[in-house]
Amino acid sequence: MKKFLVTIVLLFSLFRSYADEGMWLPLLLGEQVYAEMQKKGLKLTKEQLYSINKASLKDAIIIFGNGCTGEIVSSQGLIFTNHHCGYNSIASASSVEHNYLRDGFYAKNQKEEIPTALTVQFLSRIDDVTKEVLDSLGTLLGKARADKQSAVLASINARLSNKDEAIECRISPLFKGNQFLAFIYQRYSDIRLVGTPPESIGKFGGDTDNWEWPRHTGDFSVFRVYMNKEGKAAAYNETNVPLKPKYFLPVSLRGLKDGDFAMTWGYPGSTNRYETSLGVQLSTDINNPTLVKLRDVRLKYMLAEMQKDAGTKLKLAGDYASIANYWKFYDGETKQLLKYDVFGQKQKAEADFIKWAKDKPGYDAIFPEWEKVYTAWRPYAQHRMYMNEGLSGSPLIAYASSLIMLEAALVKTNATKADVTKAMNAATTARKTFLEQHNAASDQLILGSVLMMYYRDIPKEQHPIGFFEAVKGSFGDLKDELTWKKFAAAVFSNTMILNEEKWNAFVSNPDGLKLQEDPAYHIAGSFFKNWNTKFLPRFQEFTIKNNDLGRLYLKGIMEMNPAKAKKMYPDATFTMRISFGNVKSYTPRDGVKYDLVTTSRGLMEKYKPGDYEFDLPSKQIELLKKKDFGQYIDKGRNDLVIGFITTNDITGGNSGSPVINANGELIGLAFDGNYEALSHKLAFDKDLNRTICVDIRYVLWCIDKLGGAPHLIKELKLVR
Repeated sequence: MKKFLVTIVLLFSLFRSYADEGMWLPLLLGEQVYAEMQKKGLKLTKEQLYSINKASLKDAIIIFGNGCTGEIVSSQGLIFTNHHCGYNSIASASSVEHNYLRDGFYAKNQKEEIPTALTVQFLSRIDDVTKEVLDSLGTLLGKARADKQSAVLASINARLSNKDEAIECRISPLFKGNQFLAFIYQRYSDIRLVGTPPESIGKFGGDTDNWEWPRHTGDFSVFRVYMNKEGKAAAYNETNVPLKPKYFLPVSLRGLKDGDFAMTWGYPGSTNRYETSLGVQLSTDINNPTLVKLRDVRLKYMLAEMQKDAGTKLKLAGDYASIANYWKFYDGETKQLLKYDVFGQKQKAEADFIKWAKDKPGYDAIFPEWEKVYTAWRPYAQHRMYMNEGLSGSPLIAYASSLIMLEAALVKTNATKADVTKAMNAATTARKTFLEQHNAASDQLILGSVLMMYYRDIPKEQHPIGFFEAVKGSFGDLKDELTWKKFAAAVFSNTMILNEEKWNAFVSNPDGLKLQEDPAYHIAGSFFKNWNTKFLPRFQEFTIKNNDLGRLYLKGIMEMNPAKAKKMYPDATFTMRISFGNVKSYTPRDGVKYDLVTTSRGLMEKYKPGDYEFDLPSKQIELLKKKDFGQYIDKGRNDLVIGFITTNDITGGNSGSPVINANGELIGLAFDGNYEALSHKLAFDKDLNRTICVDIRYVLWCIDKLGGAPHLIKELKLVR
C-alpha cells in the first residue's frame, strides 16, 4: 500500500489544475493540490479528509442508487440526497390515495420508514492495478486490446470482490487507459424512504428553471441505510437496525458570504475534457441536435398525457424527468460549445501537438489516422442516435426489441424445450414490468412521429429493406403525418404484446413465425436487425480505434510538455472525487450580475397558484408570509436562503453531493449546473462555471417547520 501511495501521489502532482477546475481523487491529494485548498480557505488536515486508519470525511460519502451521490448526516445512518435522485423510489412508494410525490411524506418514526429497491455503496479502498493491466496488454491494439482488457479487468474485479459479503470491485481506467485503479465498495441493500418534500418544492421551477440560476428548488430527499443486528450488510428485514456509520457530517446553520471556501464530494459520472476537435464537431453537428429533437417528441406527448391524469403522471414522472433533464443539457451544451468556439480552441492545441509529433514514431500518424476514422463513421452517426433515442424512445418498440433473443430460441433448429421455456419466461417477466410502466396513448404518438422522422432524415440506403415500401402500400404517402398516425394505431391495436388474450395464446404455443408476424415485433426486428448487422460493427470499429488513438494522444500530450501536464487531471469516471472553490456571484452577460444566494422573497415572486411548475403548498405560503423561519433564518439578510452557487467543478453523478465548508460542515446539496457553462463535459469555463446548490438551512426548514418532523432535526449535529 505504501508503494502504491507514493506512485500515485507523484503521478497526481503532475496533474494539477488552476482556477477551480478539476475533479480530484480525495484519497490521493498531492501536496500541491492540498496547498491550493488551504489557500482558498480549507481548515481541515489531509488526514481529516482521508485516512487509512481513522474515520474521515470520505466515509460519509456514498453512491446513492445507480447514478447519484448521498451523504450520511447522523449516527443512525440518515442520508441526505437530491429529490430527483430519490424520485423513482418516491413515485414507487406513492399511490393515487397516498401520493407522496404530490403531498410529501415524513415518517414519524423508524417503523414508518418505507422500504425501497435502492442500494448505497461506501468506498472501502483503492488498489493501483496499472502495472498488472498494462503488462497483460503489452503492445496489443484494436479489438485484440479491447477484448484482452475486458478479460483482464473482469478477472481482477472477480478476485477483489466478495459476493457473500456484498463487497464489489470495479476498475476505472483513467487518462483514457493510461492508468487503472481498482475501487472496492461495500454495498448495503436495505434503504428506506424517511422523508420527501412535496414535488412542488422538490421540483419547483420544473423544466423552465432546469439548468438555470437564479434557482429556488428544494431539491432534497431523506433516506436511511439499515444493517442486520450483527452489523453486516443485509437485504431488507424488519429486524434490521439503522447503520452505525464510521463518520457522519455535521450540519452548519451559519450564513454564507461571497468568497467562502466550498468543496463538493461525490461521484461525477463522466467528462471528456480531452476530446478532440473531431469529437466536438460530431457532437455539435449531429449527435446533440438529433438527440434534442427526438427527445422533444417524447416529452411533448408524455407531458400531454401526464397533465390529464394523476395516475398517469405518477407512472411517467420518473422517465419524463430523466428525459427532460438531458434534453435541455445537450441543447445548452451545443450552444455553449459553438458560442465559445471550443472546436477552434481544440484545433489550436492539436496543431501544436501535430508540430511536436512530426517524425516521432507512434505519434506522428495519430491525427491523419483519426481524421480517417471520423470520416468513415460520420455518415452513420445520425442513424445511431435514431436507434438509441428514436426507436428505443418508444417503450413498446424497446420492449419488442428484447424479444429478438426469444425469436432466436424459437427458430433455432437444435433448441431444446428448456431453452425455449427459459426465453419465454424471461420475456413474460419483462413484459409484466413493461406494462406496469407503459402509457399507450403517448407511446403510440411517439412511434408514429419517430418513424416519419427516420424516413425523412436517414439516407434510404441505410433503411431496413422493404419496411417503408410495405407501409406505403398499406397506409399511404410516407411524407403525410396522417399515414404514420394510422400505421401506429394499427400496430397498437394488433400487437399481442398489449393484448392479454393473444399473449397468453402465444405463451401456450410459442411459435417463431407468429412472433415475426406481430406488428410491434416486426418493427423492432426490421430496424434492430438492420442496425445490428450492417451498422453496429462500424460503430464498434469506430469506438475501438477512437479509444486507441485517444490513449496514445493523451500519452503524447504528457510527454510533449510536462508543464502543460501540471494543468491536467483525470476525467470523471463515476469514482469518488473532490472539487473545491468558493461561494461566488457572477456576471453572465453585460449589465447583469447574479447574487450568490436566492431567498424566500424570490421564491414568492415566482409562485403561481395552480401552475404546473411554480405552485407551492398553501402551508408554505402561510409560513413564508409570516416570516416564520425559526433557527434557519439568515440574519444578515433577514430571510430564509433557498439556494446558493459555488465555483466547484461537477457533472452528472454529483447530484446529491454534499457541499462542505472550510471546517468540514455540510452547507448544502449540489443539484445542478448553470446554463452559461453547459459545455462542462467537454470544456470547463473558469469564469462562468457555477454549481447550483440547495441551502441546507432551507432543507432543514422544510423538514422541521413545513414537514413537521423535528425528530429528524434532533438526529443531526448542528453547528451554529
